[in-house]
Amino acid sequence: MLAYALIFARYLSQNLERFKERGTGMFKKILVANRGEIAMRIIRACRELNIATVAIYSEADSTGIYVKKADEAYMVGPGPIKGFLDSQQIVNLALRIGADAIHPGYGFLSENSEFAQLCHASGITFIGPSPQAIDLMGSKVKARELAKRVGIPIVPGTEGGITDVKDALSFAKKTGYPVIIKASAGGGGRGLRVVRSDAELRDNIAVASREAQASFGDGSIFIEKYIERPHHIEFQILADRHGHIIHLGERDCSIQRRHQKLIEIAPSLILTPSLRAEMGEAAIAIAKAVDYDNAGTVEFLLDQDNRYYFMEMNPRLQVEHTVTEQITAIDIVRNQIAIAAGMPLDITQQAVTLQGHSIQCRINAEDPKNNFRPCTGTITAYLSPGGIGVRIDGAVYKDYAIPPYYDALLAKLTVRGRTWEETVSRMRRSLEEYVLRGVKTTIPFMMEIMKEPDFMAGDFDTSYLETHPTLFNYDDFEQPEDLVLALSAAIAAYEGL
Repeated sequence: MLAYALIFARYLSQNLERFKERGTGMFKKILVANRGEIAMRIIRACRELNIATVAIYSEADSTGIYVKKADEAYMVGPGPIKGFLDSQQIVNLALRIGADAIHPGYGFLSENSEFAQLCHASGITFIGPSPQAIDLMGSKVKARELAKRVGIPIVPGTEGGITDVKDALSFAKKTGYPVIIKASAGGGGRGLRVVRSDAELRDNIAVASREAQASFGDGSIFIEKYIERPHHIEFQILADRHGHIIHLGERDCSIQRRHQKLIEIAPSLILTPSLRAEMGEAAIAIAKAVDYDNAGTVEFLLDQDNRYYFMEMNPRLQVEHTVTEQITAIDIVRNQIAIAAGMPLDITQQAVTLQGHSIQCRINAEDPKNNFRPCTGTITAYLSPGGIGVRIDGAVYKDYAIPPYYDALLAKLTVRGRTWEETVSRMRRSLEEYVLRGVKTTIPFMMEIMKEPDFMAGDFDTSYLETHPTLFNYDDFEQPEDLVLALSAAIAAYEGL
């Protein structure tokens, strides 16, 4: 890290005039260091800003739509994964082709402080927070310590990382079971284990550490008291480099499987205006404490008595940012780019209004009936839904072969309505209209949730899937291929009227 800092200092001294000339001007070319639907999302924002885009891809992903839609595209490697994680290769490519900024999206290198530092040291703008903020907030242990210092409630947990099973057992004895083992770095449910006895704690500590090491390159873990049946509430933050920080309201991400989100909702159905204001101020306080800039998400657990606890901060764009955009009409990616270019926010907190409701369903190539096992294959028929209040963020098409190397996310279906009831019915209709054949997906499972009485009544928390096992008894909705194609043609013709 020190070496990167020295390189950056030398670069600044040699190129000070160039930086003065650019000032707060918008970028000319952005390299998108990601793939799939999020690469498409960033490319679209850049196109609206009249910024040229560069895609990177592996040989396995050479037929992706995002590759075709970018102004330039270059293969990275070796293999399907390593090129997306090779900081030096990506920065060297950006320098060679004249890109003045890199957008990491989410996943891959988006929370890698050394990558952000390397970008800065090379004279390329990293579209995200500072390396220091990433380093601090990327560690759940450090983030908890920060929240505690600024007076934000935190779930009781170990002081620092755990390396000894005896320390873990001592903490569990003091706080009582259940407790949750967490990876200090990263997210996405990896490295998480809920345990309810000494035996389970002994068995799972090493497993969680190995999983964290494999996923994030950091095997450190810590332990928290497990809050039973909470709501998972997160606040979207935007912060510029001129000291302005706002929040865009909250999302309820409680419907999860294996601690990974499936359905996201904005705004929460249970927050009162006063609680929203209080939690929003807490989120901003944490962002200020770390001198945060760009987009980020502050995550809380809300217990059954409406007491909230800081959980973590994600120093990047979130998969579920679309629901916030739908109820605020604020383009988060566009603001990310403008902030990184040095421009001040043109939105005040008073101007942020939450209108209506929004739901996002993650359309994954997974089999919910088989423990959400990822599925690969070729998409034999594809037609996305449309109509008022319907948004698709995707990167697949008919005859697209789904690679086995990446996340199972194919598309994000987001709908908006004036009321909760209208929004649920619109999502149900959109899922019924969605034609995606050739692999098993989460579509029929999502349809079942949209018809379930508790969900329709807004009565759910993080235990929802566990307490509603009948959701998995859905019909697979298998249709003859010729009928699917006929329906696709009929819907397309209707939409064209």
